[in-house]
Amino acid sequence: MARRVFLHIGAPKTGSTFVQHVLWRNRRALKRAGILLPASARAQDAAMTDLRQVPWRDADLRWTWDRLAAKARDWPGDVIISNEGLGGASSAQAARAVESLRPAEVHVVVAGRDLWRTLPSTWQQSIRARSGWRFGAFLGAVERGEFETFWENYTANRMLRRWGDLVPAERRHLVTVPPPGAPYDTLWHRFAGIMGIPDDLCELEAPTSNPSLGAAEAEVLRRVNLALGDRYPLRRPYQEVVQRHLVDSVLRQREDGLKFGVGLDRAGWVVDLAEQQIKELRDYPCRVVGDLAELRPTSMKNSRSPDELDDGQVLATAIETIVAMLEQAEALSTRADRRYEEILARVRTRVDGGVRRRLRRAGRR
Repeated sequence: MARRVFLHIGAPKTGSTFVQHVLWRNRRALKRAGILLPASARAQDAAMTDLRQVPWRDADLRWTWDRLAAKARDWPGDVIISNEGLGGASSAQAARAVESLRPAEVHVVVAGRDLWRTLPSTWQQSIRARSGWRFGAFLGAVERGEFETFWENYTANRMLRRWGDLVPAERRHLVTVPPPGAPYDTLWHRFAGIMGIPDDLCELEAPTSNPSLGAAEAEVLRRVNLALGDRYPLRRPYQEVVQRHLVDSVLRQREDGLKFGVGLDRAGWVVDLAEQQIKELRDYPCRVVGDLAELRPTSMKNSRSPDELDDGQVLATAIETIVAMLEQAEALSTRADRRYEEILARVRTRVDGGVRRRLRRAGRR
């Protein structure tokens, strides 16, 4: 029976990729220390989609939440389940998840980031998940209270209410994301401290580059999404084609992209939201690792919205994207041809060797 289970449930865009990379890279060392990461990162993601019963879950996925929970319960030490999609679970789904892990001591871990950085990254995440709405429309919907999904799925406050209320206050943990310029390992050490991972147990590497899309690149992707119609639906078809060949291979590799973000005309609104968020979290009984002051926006600089780009700028980026995709297609084709020749050479060697052996055996007979 598991002793403690740590559920790291989000929020998205709070450094979870870096934390998960450290965890899985050091999986064997953690297991030797009595800390299990059950199954695999893909399996935990599949279990999340099963728990939430999302419409874009792939029908052929074998890992369910019950299967993951059973694996966690069977471990005699501590267990870590980490998937930022868990935070979007409903109250009933969260209750089911926590109950399925008992009688282990369940801890809920949530990360929070300042809204000045969260708002544009959330919109970009939605575009990379096949959305087609404009940045200004997204901000307006949040501002008018018409997009509750933002607060439910991308901020710590409501996640803590849905999940944290299911466990005692001492088992609720809020990690604040350090401001830009902080040492890269600060976030990891905050998580490790909660989970009881010794400082010298895991090998750390500086986080790999996870660049955001520039304004023009995001606008190109948004228009592609609109043009796709019913082709390449979420989740796997879109990830395997659009995400792989357009976003990861081309758009994210472009340098010196025009940065975008919330305009200074909305700075006061964002600051007010941040203060409200901090007050709610200060009043909520949980353990804060970091400093709630880190949820206040800093370095609020003006930036252009993708909505402000003219068609000439978008067209130029689209043409450069097509050229880059042609180069990518050529590289893939060359690699495939080389692989084909290597396989053919091995087959010929085996066939020729087999013919020679049969001739020698016939000669001996």
